[in-house]
Amino acid sequence: MSRSNRVRLGVNIDHVATIRNARGGPHPDPVRAALVAAEAGADGITLHIREDRRHVREEDLARLADATTLPINLEMACAEEMLQIALRARPHACCLVPERREERTTEGGLDVAAKHNQVAPYVRTLREAGVRVSLFIDPDPVQIAVAEALGAAVVELHTGSFCDAVARRDYAAIDKELAAMHEAAAAAEKRGLEVHAGHGITFESVAPIASIPNVAELNIGHFLVGEAIFTGLKDTIQEMRRRMDLARAA
Repeated sequence: MSRSNRVRLGVNIDHVATIRNARGGPHPDPVRAALVAAEAGADGITLHIREDRRHVREEDLARLADATTLPINLEMACAEEMLQIALRARPHACCLVPERREERTTEGGLDVAAKHNQVAPYVRTLREAGVRVSLFIDPDPVQIAVAEALGAAVVELHTGSFCDAVARRDYAAIDKELAAMHEAAAAAEKRGLEVHAGHGITFESVAPIASIPNVAELNIGHFLVGEAIFTGLKDTIQEMRRRMDLARAA
């Protein structure tokens, strides 16, 4: 498969840090996980510094920047504290995401249509600092149109609803959600936006997403870390990479 047709894989290391934080010590080290991911064929590393620091922390981001040459994608809320962290670190990309302290995980896309005025200054400031800006949104044409108007370079489509439908074997919902992602990806590419996708992706759900021709990158974390308990992180990432490549080739 040519590199131009290959779907990139961004590995999210947040939940390695979640396990570390449960005990309060240094192990397991999320930066070490990032290095294993690079060895296994990852194309980038994603991490989300939350307000409550439940996952990675600023020092993890700093160590990661020193340890790897892979592009770093920092997920962050539209909050001044996070903006200052991003401006100090200058990662390859920042993905603006919704965040609520009480949620277990991100529950949906950022409503950039309703929060246009709140989001716009963050997009502008990050762009001026030379950081590539991505917006994590639901696969909705209105959200995509606003993302373009805001000046984002990338939209990352929230795949949670599709992956939940796959897990439930709800075939009507699977068809509906997959059609929405195809439509959204095509609309985004037509507007000049690069298309990424992520949230809840597993071995079972990855192929239909990876086969969407307009999708350039998948960001996957929780499943990889969980599956690694049984098969090892390197083997798990390589298997995900294999399934992605097969889906795109088909």
